[in-house]
Amino acid sequence: MIIEAPIYKEIYGALRIFEVQKVIKLDTETETISNNFLYNIPREKIQNLMRDLAIVVPLKDELLITLDGVLKAIPHKCPIIIVSNSQRESPNHFRQEADLIKHFATLTNSNVMLIHQKDNGLAKAFEKTGYHAILDKDGYIRDGKGEGMIIGLMLSKMIGAKYVGFVDADNYVPGAVNEYVKDYAAGFVMRETPYIMVRLHWRHKPKIIKKKIYFRKWGRVSEVTNKMLNLLLGTITRFETNIIATGNAGEHALSMKLAEHIAFSTGYSVEPYELIYLLEKFTNGKKEKKDAMDIYDKGIDILQIETLNPHFHEEKGQEHIRDMLLSSMSVIYNSALANDELRDIIKRELKNHGVRIKEGDIKQPHVLPSISNIDFNTWKETLLSNTKTLLVFERN
Repeated sequence: MIIEAPIYKEIYGALRIFEVQKVIKLDTETETISNNFLYNIPREKIQNLMRDLAIVVPLKDELLITLDGVLKAIPHKCPIIIVSNSQRESPNHFRQEADLIKHFATLTNSNVMLIHQKDNGLAKAFEKTGYHAILDKDGYIRDGKGEGMIIGLMLSKMIGAKYVGFVDADNYVPGAVNEYVKDYAAGFVMRETPYIMVRLHWRHKPKIIKKKIYFRKWGRVSEVTNKMLNLLLGTITRFETNIIATGNAGEHALSMKLAEHIAFSTGYSVEPYELIYLLEKFTNGKKEKKDAMDIYDKGIDILQIETLNPHFHEEKGQEHIRDMLLSSMSVIYNSALANDELRDIIKRELKNHGVRIKEGDIKQPHVLPSISNIDFNTWKETLLSNTKTLLVFERN
């Protein structure tokens, strides 16, 4: 892959946030490129890294045909982990997913793991290890994408993955998914620290307008989220910036070393909250634990890569847009780094986009703490002893 070199960056404590890097060519060999502004990553390096890159697909009642395309597009060397929260009562959508995944794994000889988010074995494993934040009042795993991501992280750790990437299951273009994974791998190859996050910026997000495709550069929610996150950075440094372009990057990946030490929020706020959490925890110079000291010493790299492929996905309506916007704004509004001026701007922005808010409506979403304190061996043993839905297909 030929990609723009990560030249410009802004530093916030332990965080190094790099400006967007554009993919110039998806596939290259080992020839050198005599250009200081480009980075040549041979396909061999990308292929080798993908053996250690688990791809987590959280889903809930998605169309089977789109799920099938996503699975078929994930590069063969990557282990795949599907965390489903789909309906199990009649009609049993989860059973249909399991049938599709079993056929796919058998046909392609792929490493695939599937589990249902409401699996009692999962609930028991988290309860026994004291990770109660993921459980609801009845002792079941809570609904939500963030919860599915935590489960995906734990299963990735169980198979020994060094990196974990997330891919949404509603992508209509399988070729885009294939690129996403390669972009993740390229980002990890460029790493200068074991603590790294790769966030994807879609080149375009097409919409159908008057029966024609219009290739929008920005999603409506992303544009506002990026603006507010950059304003937040400005409150920290007193210098205006536009460095963040991936505030709502559903497609993103982390090294396992970083993933173990990051908290997640629930709902649509999960992607911006990752940035908020890292800024809050690693910009003030506090070194509370030994592993935090290592993070300060080595630093955290946040890469933003612009894809070649556009992003086509299901349109879910205006109410969905407003819910996403409110959730994304809530984590910025409630950040300890925000000031009253920024909070007033967020309120005006929400009203301008048709989000009706009253006093107390902009609440901090539920937060899932990092998995760093979970006794992993106990968690694994409890899950394997009690699971009813875990399916594992291993390559011959």
